[in-house]
Amino acid sequence: FFHFYAGICSALKLTVPSHTIHGIEGQPLHLSVDYNFNATASEIQIIWLFERSQSNPKYLLGSVNQRVVPDLEYQHKFTLIPPNASLRIDPLHLSDEGNYIVKVNVRGNGTIAASQKIQVAVDVPVTKPDVHTEPSSGVVEYVGNITLKCTVDRGTRVAYQWMKNGKHLHAGPNYTFS
Repeated sequence: FFHFYAGICSALKLTVPSHTIHGIEGQPLHLSVDYNFNATASEIQIIWLFERSQSNPKYLLGSVNQRVVPDLEYQHKFTLIPPNASLRIDPLHLSDEGNYIVKVNVRGNGTIAASQKIQVAVDVPVTKPDVHTEPSSGVVEYVGNITLKCTVDRGTRVAYQWMKNGKHLHAGPNYTFS
């Protein structure tokens, strides 16, 4: 009996992105999911859940034979894109970062099921940098030091690089970085 059951299980293939999906805050994000099976189906059910670390998974939406049943709290944010099991998140917020779980059930001569997890990271675009000089006059000739401070208001994974005449500056006797 066990070998027969294992054979049935492998009949449903669920394909999801293999790496973390990066989306941009405020933009829509498409989670592409495909499934196929080699069985006769009377019903196809798709369920989407969302989990943040240290919290229980939340139901987002589900469908049976393409009739979608959303969680009313999220019905305007999450959309199922038939005929496959893809999910559209619109708009994407920082709080949407986490794991999305898709489960597909196919009922025919018995039920076969498969589920997969997709990790989503949300990136915030970097704002225009502000540069301040100390002393503020910016004119220091032959004596003294000048400090240039660069800051950005928002942005994930911000990296700073100073350049002079189009060439990267490196630490040395004339330049120190902090």
